[in-house]
Amino acid sequence: MAGLVVAMDGPSGSGKSSASRGVARALRLRYLDTGAMYRAMTWWMLEQGVDVADPAAVAARCGEPEIISGTDPDGPTIRVGSTDVAGPIRTSEVTGSVSAVAAVPEVRTRLVALQREIIGTGGIVVEGRDIGTVVWPEAAVKIYLTASAEARALRRTAELSGTTVEAQQAAMARRDTLDSTRKADPLSMADGAIELDTTPLTLQEVIDAVLSVVARQGGPGGLRSERDRVNERA
Repeated sequence: MAGLVVAMDGPSGSGKSSASRGVARALRLRYLDTGAMYRAMTWWMLEQGVDVADPAAVAARCGEPEIISGTDPDGPTIRVGSTDVAGPIRTSEVTGSVSAVAAVPEVRTRLVALQREIIGTGGIVVEGRDIGTVVWPEAAVKIYLTASAEARALRRTAELSGTTVEAQQAAMARRDTLDSTRKADPLSMADGAIELDTTPLTLQEVIDAVLSVVARQGGPGGLRSERDRVNERA
């Protein structure tokens, strides 16, 4: 599986993060959360006092922060320079600003290049919104996760404190609109992707469904048959 790339796309609350990490663990692959990279960029902009509503201001400074992503599915990390920002990037302020920052073409150009560098020769599960369409369209396996608006809001509310399902549903609707209508790399399902509605599924059922797709579509460098593995051990 050294060359396998599994692209996991979909909107927030669809279950991408938990499922992607579970798939990476099961296949003993690396894991990359590209959304955390955009959040880290947004956090840095806010810390520096940059007007995130001004695309020109964001573009002018997006080359400055050093964004470092860990790829261990059991303990993914995200840093800006020497600062661990895993917690700070999940604040409501960052969440409310990340779509605006992610829509700036210069930001996307820089982070997509970094993401491709991390993917390298493969052996990784990558989650985001444009992995199968822009970052790695040649991925052997492309999954597009969806879920009902209510299910997505319920999941996000369970992860955050001080919010309500109604507030999260409204926030997600706004973000979906921004992400799917932006000019630079909009959220969309990649050609050849398998759409998976996670609304009625448990996390393990989602992971199992993705693993089944990998088993069918992994292709060269993907999953090998059990017979092949047994023969190698023999």
